[in-house]
Amino acid sequence: MNNRDQQAIALAGVFQAAHLVDQIARQGSCATSSMEASIASLFEMNPNSTEDVFGGLAMLPINLHDGFNTIKQVIEKKGNVFSPMVMRYALSILTLEKKLSQNSSYLSTIGERLTELEQKANYFWASSNSDDQEPDPKRFSHSTVVAGIDALYRDTISNFNFRIQVQGDPSNLQNNENAARIRALLLAGIRAAMLWRQVGGKRWHLIFFRSRVGDSIERLKRV
Repeated sequence: MNNRDQQAIALAGVFQAAHLVDQIARQGSCATSSMEASIASLFEMNPNSTEDVFGGLAMLPINLHDGFNTIKQVIEKKGNVFSPMVMRYALSILTLEKKLSQNSSYLSTIGERLTELEQKANYFWASSNSDDQEPDPKRFSHSTVVAGIDALYRDTISNFNFRIQVQGDPSNLQNNENAARIRALLLAGIRAAMLWRQVGGKRWHLIFFRSRVGDSIERLKRV
């Protein structure tokens, strides 16, 4: 896989997180499968490849469906279906990632606590999938795991002087469960932004959206 394809995958992770945050803020809910895929990426701390962060090459069209579509909307400037807040959230996520990358203490804390949360996720998932029950798709988006990620976000990212101002329906934003999901997705977006930087992504690349990622997005949607 070439470098631009890897950048497109990581950037789709950023935009998917931003899109889901916007959906929760405005509508009070988002696609469960997309949220699961985004939050699950937080726990891929030692992937063998960029695509492995999001479930492997074959799963990219499913796990990053919302991210690919959101970037396509940005490229095609479909204002009637694209919320301008998504771009603002995505750019803010890139800013927070840069701040986090310079804070070794927070990076260490996040790594340690995600390891603990992964054990909880595996426990709850195993418990809910015993005795011939219908498999529960929510392994990492389980409410207890999301609450743990929410607390982790507040203990680290929320301490930066730069904050993401999420806008939407006040009744959705004041709901504690929605607020926790939003922070968990923002951390997932930051993780994707870190991956994007690691594979050579730079902020100025966003000026040349179509030429940098357009072809890769179309190709990856069909793998």
